[in-house]
Amino acid sequence: MSDLASERGGRFVEVALPVPLRQTFTYRLPDHAKRSVYVGARVIVPLGKRMLTGYALDVFDSLPEDSDVEPKKIKNINEVLDEEPILTPEIIELARWTADYYLSFIGEVLRASLPAGMSKKGERQFAISDHGRNALSGMLLPRHDREHVLSYLEGAGPVSEKDLAKNFGPTASKILKTLTAENMVNVSHTTASGPKPKRRKVVRLRKMSEPPGDSKPLTDTQKHIIETLSIAGGEMPFAELIEQADVGASPVNTLEKRGRVEIFIDEVWRDPLQDTELPELTDFTLTGEQQTAFEAISTALADEKYKAFLLHGVTGSGKTEIYIRAMRETLDRGKSALMLVPEIALTPVFSRRLRAVFGSSVAILHSSLSQGERFDEWRRIHRGEARIAIGTRSAVFAPLRDLGLVIVDEEHDTSYRQHESPFYNARDVAVIRANYASAVVVLGSATPALETYYNAQKGKYEYLRLSKRVAERKMAAAEIVDMRQVFKKFGKDIPFSSQLLEAI
Repeated sequence: MSDLASERGGRFVEVALPVPLRQTFTYRLPDHAKRSVYVGARVIVPLGKRMLTGYALDVFDSLPEDSDVEPKKIKNINEVLDEEPILTPEIIELARWTADYYLSFIGEVLRASLPAGMSKKGERQFAISDHGRNALSGMLLPRHDREHVLSYLEGAGPVSEKDLAKNFGPTASKILKTLTAENMVNVSHTTASGPKPKRRKVVRLRKMSEPPGDSKPLTDTQKHIIETLSIAGGEMPFAELIEQADVGASPVNTLEKRGRVEIFIDEVWRDPLQDTELPELTDFTLTGEQQTAFEAISTALADEKYKAFLLHGVTGSGKTEIYIRAMRETLDRGKSALMLVPEIALTPVFSRRLRAVFGSSVAILHSSLSQGERFDEWRRIHRGEARIAIGTRSAVFAPLRDLGLVIVDEEHDTSYRQHESPFYNARDVAVIRANYASAVVVLGSATPALETYYNAQKGKYEYLRLSKRVAERKMAAAEIVDMRQVFKKFGKDIPFSSQLLEAI
C-alpha cells in the first residue's frame, strides 16, 4: 500500500473491525464530520447494537460499480479518532498477510498491533427525552417497569445500558428498545477513553535578551523564585518549583505576566527503565567464529536486500554481542532495528544492555508494562524517536519505519506462538516483515527449530555456526541416566534418580 493511499480522502471507508469475521465493512463519512478519514486511522462505527473501534483500510469517493453494498444500507461513521494515521502502510500490509496465512481476522490482528486501550468499545448512553419527561409528569406513581426506568433516568441523567442492566436486570434491553421507539428516551454514543500522554506544567526563565513585561523591581519572593530556577538550570516542573521555593502559585503566575518566566505544558516520558541500574559497557574482542558471522550479516546489511540467517550458537558463544554490533551498524546506515525475545522475563536483561549501548533510542514493548508506559514507548517508535524496539510476541508489529534488521532470539521457543485469536507465530511473521522491508533477519538459537534448521540446510537461510563458548569456557557437563535401570533398582517408578538428587 503506498503512502499516497493514506493521504487520499473520500466519503466511503473500508473498515476492519476487531471481531471474528473474515470480512471488512463499508461506512459513510457524514457531511457534518469534523475530520477526514485517512487510511490507517481509527474510527468509531456501529455494528448491530454495539459501537466498535475500527481501522480504515481504504477510502474512496464513490462505490465501485461491481460493489454488492446497497448505498441505502450503509451506516455513518460515528466518530473519527485520529487526525493522522496511526497504522502505517507496512503494518496494514503485514496484518493482511498474517490474517490470510493463519486464517485469522485482520481487525483482530490490527488491534493486537496497538497498545492496550487504544481499541476500546464505545457504549450507548440513554437519557429521558422531553416527551418522556412530560409523560412521566402525568403519573402519580410509576406502576410498570418502563415507568420505573423513565423515573430512574429523570433522576440519574444519561446512563449507560450496562448500568441500567445492573439496576433493572435482563429486561432492561427490551424496555429501552420500546422507550426508544416511542421517543421517550434519547440515545447517544460515548467513546471509552484510552491511554493518553502524561503532561505536566513547567516553568522556564526567559532569556535576558527578551525584554521584561515591566521595569518594576522584583519582590523578595519573586527574586527567590528566579534564583531557584537559575540553580536548577533555568527550568523546573511547576509543582516542584513551588515546593522547593516554598511559595504559592500566585507569585509564579505574576512573574509570567511580567515576562520574566514562561509557563508551558510538557509531555513526560514514562520510562520503564527509569529506576533501573544499567550494566557497565565492556569492549569485547570477537572470536574467529563471531567475526565470520558478523561479517556475513554486515555484508547483507550493506546490500539493503532481504536475507535470512540462522545463527546457531551454543549457550555462551556470544550471540548477543553479534546482535548489538549488527544493530549499531543498522543505525549507522539510517535504518531501524527490531529484536524479539520469547519471554517477558528476558526483556529486562536485553533492554538494559541495549539501553546502556544505545540510550533512549531503545523502546520496550511487552504486556507487563503499565498501559501508560507501553503507550509512551509505542508513540516514541511511531514518531521515530526510538529506532530500536525490543519486546515479546506482539512487538513484531512495532511501527518502526525504514526497518533494516530483525532479530529473533531463541527462535525455537514456542512462546512466539499466539494461542488465542488472533493466531500467529511471531517468528514467522518477523521473517515476512523483513522480506517486505528488504531487511536482514537473524534467527538465533542454541537448539534451532527443525523447520528453521531445515531451511538453513536447504539454502533458504544462510547458516552461521558458533560452536565454541567465548574465552574458551568449557561446556557444562551432562550425564545421561537410564531411568529404566533406576526403576529396576528400586522396584518401582520414581521421578528422580539418585544422581539427580545428589546433584541438587
